[in-house]
Amino acid sequence: MSRESEGFEEPGEFEESAVPRTRRRPAYGRATAVRRLHLPERAARLGLSVREADRFVAAGVTDDVLDTTHFDTVRFPPPPWAAEAFAAAAADGAHAYTPYRGAAAVRRPVAHELGRRLGTPVDPERELLLTPGSQAGLFATLAALVSPGDTVALLDPDYLFSERILRLLGAHVHHVPLISRPAGDGPEGARESGPDDGPDGGLVPDLDELAGALRAGASVVLFSHPNNPTGAVYPPDVVAGIAALVREHDAFAVVDELYARLVHGTPFPRLIAEPGMRRRCATVTGPSKTESLSGYRVGVVVAPGDVADGAEDVLAAMSLRAPAYAQHLLTRWLRDDEDFVRDRLADLRGLREQTAAWLADVADLGLRARGGPRPPGTAYLFVDASALGVPDHVLADRLVREAGVLVSPGYQFGPRGIGSFRVCYARDEAVWEAALSRMTAALRALAR
Repeated sequence: MSRESEGFEEPGEFEESAVPRTRRRPAYGRATAVRRLHLPERAARLGLSVREADRFVAAGVTDDVLDTTHFDTVRFPPPPWAAEAFAAAAADGAHAYTPYRGAAAVRRPVAHELGRRLGTPVDPERELLLTPGSQAGLFATLAALVSPGDTVALLDPDYLFSERILRLLGAHVHHVPLISRPAGDGPEGARESGPDDGPDGGLVPDLDELAGALRAGASVVLFSHPNNPTGAVYPPDVVAGIAALVREHDAFAVVDELYARLVHGTPFPRLIAEPGMRRRCATVTGPSKTESLSGYRVGVVVAPGDVADGAEDVLAAMSLRAPAYAQHLLTRWLRDDEDFVRDRLADLRGLREQTAAWLADVADLGLRARGGPRPPGTAYLFVDASALGVPDHVLADRLVREAGVLVSPGYQFGPRGIGSFRVCYARDEAVWEAALSRMTAALRALAR
């Protein structure tokens, strides 16, 4: 077999003195960390790595396909002050370079407003970091905490890039399942989630399994809240239970609260506000979803000073800083926007009802929503389609080609996500109604 067929290249004629023939130069993507990023272990159930399955689905996507993997920022645009604040910072011209952790003039008001919402004061100098999007904040925080060989307890299903980041860092992942709690029952009445979780007490982490992971040596607990992909919001007693386990086992928690403002009529408990958790918890957040500011690439991390310092070191090496002009949007974030958030939530509730009605129409196919058809958080519905008996990537490909709709396949969110798919219903109502109709036709054809 030639070196080329193995993914290697021969040194060029003018490279021989710099690259001896006894050395082989690896082709792009052959680095061990990059291979881990592809989650090849998922092939045992999928027949493909996660990256290979993603590429399979993406191959059929064209410009006219409706992409439901993210919010429609035309139907749900940023607030008017966003462009104004960005333009003012750019016109000033003096704000192009900031400290790695962000401009002090921005961190101070952000720390004040976040502290009010988190239920604990935030030191803008030591405990707050501005990042190029919440994804970079998540990466920098985990890179500051996790060493190769460490074990991290990760809820399952959960945000699609969390496990990939952990595997890139060389961590072992202990998956902790979400279980369905019947309405009115406490954690002792919980049961493993099944294909029909129905309208019940909602999905919650299996605290017994989490305790086992921590006893086995997990040093970090990682989860999104509200949960992405299911939209679950964990009750106060469950969040208190997570905090108690973290304290008991001298562990650390990282919680991604990007969707914390997209919660419908239920209390939203903050992990960092639990007793003893201010020094054991990092909170990742930002304006990408509620305010549709994803295009500006700004996020926020609140963490103990030593963890924030480590995350800043990672950020400096990775991107230097968050986009400097965009940082100044955050001086307006979380301030005097109650009407904006109320109206946005009302619109999303209407779309949630529209999506729940569609799900009822296809219930005869065995499709159910994981956690119920009206999840209390996010703008997602996580549909269990395992009754169709079709692999996730094949189902997603069929919806792309036959319905012109791109969904997020369940395998992306963890082993317990397999058999499901996620849709984001934050779309134009008429466009979404037409898309749901096309999806119904495609799913019924697949079931025949």
